[in-house]
Amino acid sequence: MKITMLGTGNALVTECYNTCFVLEDEGKYFMIDGGGGNEVLKQLKRAGLNWMDMRDIFVTHKHIDHILGIVWMMRLICQNMNKGTYEGDAFIYGHDEVIALLKDIAEKLLQPKQIKMIGDRLHLITVHDGEIRKIMDRDVTFFDIHSTKAKQYGFTLDMGNGDKFTCCGDEPYNDAERPYAENSKWLLHEAFCLYSQADRFSPYEKHHSTVKDACELAEELHVPNLLLYHTEDKNITHRKELYTAEGTEYYHGNLYIPEDLETIEL
Repeated sequence: MKITMLGTGNALVTECYNTCFVLEDEGKYFMIDGGGGNEVLKQLKRAGLNWMDMRDIFVTHKHIDHILGIVWMMRLICQNMNKGTYEGDAFIYGHDEVIALLKDIAEKLLQPKQIKMIGDRLHLITVHDGEIRKIMDRDVTFFDIHSTKAKQYGFTLDMGNGDKFTCCGDEPYNDAERPYAENSKWLLHEAFCLYSQADRFSPYEKHHSTVKDACELAEELHVPNLLLYHTEDKNITHRKELYTAEGTEYYHGNLYIPEDLETIEL
């Protein structure tokens, strides 16, 4: 299994793409979020991934830097289904607010001949807190992260042999997530900026974490592999070096600060 980061930045970045990624396992794919626009199509292409292979997609929440790229995916999927150049079905998962919004956007922006594919071959599936779905032939459990801003879900994926891959969304950890996050083999967590630059970027006012916060959490939760994303981009040239230096002061596992389009073996 491997992960390809299509984007690693927060909502307002311009030097990288918004946070979204693809999990791949034995020729099967699971795409999480789509960033803020049609650049997601370019990122998929640059990563050597075929957008048509993204048959299972999960949208964590309705913020524009996560959901708008999905609208472009919906357009392409429906358009090619209608033209007869897309075989089979596709599935988009999200909580009730996300699915309702995607349906509303589609009705307002897509052509009628494209919309008719929704519910027929493009399935918009509402998932609930604690619900398990089979994706890539693996159990994926969706959970409410108890966001203070917009309703948001994370997920944990059963990697086999008792190992878990857990994504905590793009807000600070809430202890309600402990059953999923604790002892995960891989934990994905947001890190808006360096703790040493908190005065500059004001992460706490924006309800985000610093590198130090995320690393202390991973240490507490006994996580051997921590991947940080949803960052600022003012330090983009030296982000990996700076974040690693601060993070390893507080965390003794394997710390990953990926660049856009970087692929990591899990």
